[in-house]
Amino acid sequence: MKKKLNIYIAVAAISFVQGLQISIAPVLGSIAKHYNHVNISLVQMLITIPAFVSMFFSVVCGWLVLKVSKKKMLLFASALAGAAGLLPLAADSFGLLFASRALYGVALGWCASLNTAVVSEFFEGDERVTAMGIQAASVGAGMMLLSGLSGMLGKTVFTHAYFVNGAAFLSMLLILIFLPDTGKAVESETEKVRLNRSVIPIYVFIFLEMMFLITFSTNISMHISGTLAGNSSVSGTLTSVFSGAQILVGMVLGAVTKILKKYVLPAAMLCFAFGAFLLVVFSDSFVMLMIAALFCGFSQGLYIPSGFVDVSNAVPPVAVALASACFNAASCIGQTISPYLTNTLSKAFFGAATTEGVYVIAACGMALAALAHMYVKKRQS
Repeated sequence: MKKKLNIYIAVAAISFVQGLQISIAPVLGSIAKHYNHVNISLVQMLITIPAFVSMFFSVVCGWLVLKVSKKKMLLFASALAGAAGLLPLAADSFGLLFASRALYGVALGWCASLNTAVVSEFFEGDERVTAMGIQAASVGAGMMLLSGLSGMLGKTVFTHAYFVNGAAFLSMLLILIFLPDTGKAVESETEKVRLNRSVIPIYVFIFLEMMFLITFSTNISMHISGTLAGNSSVSGTLTSVFSGAQILVGMVLGAVTKILKKYVLPAAMLCFAFGAFLLVVFSDSFVMLMIAALFCGFSQGLYIPSGFVDVSNAVPPVAVALASACFNAASCIGQTISPYLTNTLSKAFFGAATTEGVYVIAACGMALAALAHMYVKKRQS
């Protein structure tokens, strides 16, 4: 029991490093105003560029576990996340800020892939679903606390928001203390590091899920209107609600999975579609925006851990790190192209790249993806 508790603490610590991805979201509007000469899509990529970089390093990570232990890689990743996050404090430069976010992407890629591999190594069956729920709740807790703190710190001077990245060093300490070092992964004659066709639909749908879902974080601080406009504390609160929803879902993931069964992933997609609809209709109502953020958070809290469980169950144990890395890579591709694709579609359909247009595109796209997902699930059964 004590060993499992230690693993849970280590998983939570790794998840907090992942939670740093959207810590900058509450001050994105302030950054856009400060660097007003920079294209808005490039500013939005401060959220998504870590995902793009992590895509490559996730795949590398899948094979690197055969050479280096997971614990050593995670210690390096958490230290890198902290150092990269504090780097923009050295100079007032958008280029430096962008580079620091890209560097954080290396850490994100390793943490996202190895976190799932750690869960798969120490847990099986229903315990694995529960552990993945705790992982999702921990990522949500990290996002909620760090983005909330970021919004408060950046309320008067947006660069103060960067200080939240120091939390990665605390994660490094917890990983050092609580995560056992089980050495590098070993292939056998019967278990090789290879994937199979059953993972392809999983990768396609996580790509679609994250391409639309990330629009919440990349647009929310610029979307709120009326008396709420330009307030980083409000956008920070909404980001925290979004993250807090993941905590709620993560804690009851096992029970929700038993109820929804094979339709848990389409249900997650529909949660976002409804949340995005509310964002469009009630952009000046704080209460309705919080409800919208809640449903968007439910989507991520349900989809990510359930998708990872499907992936880890589809391949042999030695291939879980690679399969998780490819899952993460598909997610990252979706996040990376999202700002350009959704802004372009908004221009095409509504004449301008507005946040309202982006959320309409995202809501409709996610609803269609959910229907396609249900069709695939029905064909597989």
